[in-house]
Amino acid sequence: MDEMIQVKNISKTFQVNKRAKGIPGMVANMFVPKFEKRHAVRDVSFSIERGEMVGFIGPNGAGKSTTIKMLSGILYPDCGEITVNGYVPYKQRKSYVGSIGVVFGQKSQLQWDLPVIDSFELLKAIYRVPDQVYRTNLDRYTEMLEMKGFLHQPVRQLSLGQRMRADIVAALLHSPQIVFFDEPTIGVDVVGKEKIREFIRELNVRDKVTMIFTTHDMQDIEKTCHRLIIIDNGEKVYDGSLAKVREVYGTTRQLEVEFGEDCEIAPIENVEICSAEKENPRKKKFIFENKKVQIQELMSFLLTNYNVRDLYISETEIENIIRKIYTLGV
Repeated sequence: MDEMIQVKNISKTFQVNKRAKGIPGMVANMFVPKFEKRHAVRDVSFSIERGEMVGFIGPNGAGKSTTIKMLSGILYPDCGEITVNGYVPYKQRKSYVGSIGVVFGQKSQLQWDLPVIDSFELLKAIYRVPDQVYRTNLDRYTEMLEMKGFLHQPVRQLSLGQRMRADIVAALLHSPQIVFFDEPTIGVDVVGKEKIREFIRELNVRDKVTMIFTTHDMQDIEKTCHRLIIIDNGEKVYDGSLAKVREVYGTTRQLEVEFGEDCEIAPIENVEICSAEKENPRKKKFIFENKKVQIQELMSFLLTNYNVRDLYISETEIENIIRKIYTLGV
């Protein structure tokens, strides 16, 4: 087993200023400031193998950003150990950063008033990328992401989708072995999102780049990752496959049926029946727990007793499953 990232029992606590409300509280805080400790991360452990694509998610304030900052060397843990590709990030930051790439969906590393290619040339110099490596990577990535038409445009003239593609290339020019993606498709249209996801998948398959995603767009996770780490209140609450999450929590299923004529559906035990479309009363939804209702029996009942034109089985959306985990725990 080739482990790229090893995290053992890390914790991080911040000291936060606490003061009473209003002007009296502000004045009192100037002379006798009060602080409280907030535990951002508590005793978190996991390991990630070389070439894995892992979704690292949690609600706002869960501790995921703090964990990623410790992995990237920006913060150091209060206790515990982190090793990434043989480096201790917060102790060997200068040598370590050359092996990682970071993509922030809400913060660009491109120069706003310069053409995209000029920012790339600047990054080439900063990372001391050899000419041949730079040229090979630039040609390959810009072709895969269809960027050649705007390489010489100033960044401020780009659409959000174009800027995100340029930011992804900027993070990869020095051939990092690990890439941290933070909201890589935020604000991008549907076509642009799929182009970015397709590029990420191909990069992982061909180059075995290890990737970690933090995002609120669960489609990013579902379409790129096989493994999910969920953190909540600073603690790891799940670490395993997406398939396992669906198996354990995706127990609600939905059968959409279009009938050949207007009809009243008799009540069915343990099945919620509702309209699928307001404008089409012949379409109905049958919602049920798969542990209580056998899908084959339900379909057989409907086909036998009603004029069914079409039917479709859908799984629970991953967003609803994750929300259920946050609510109930694992």
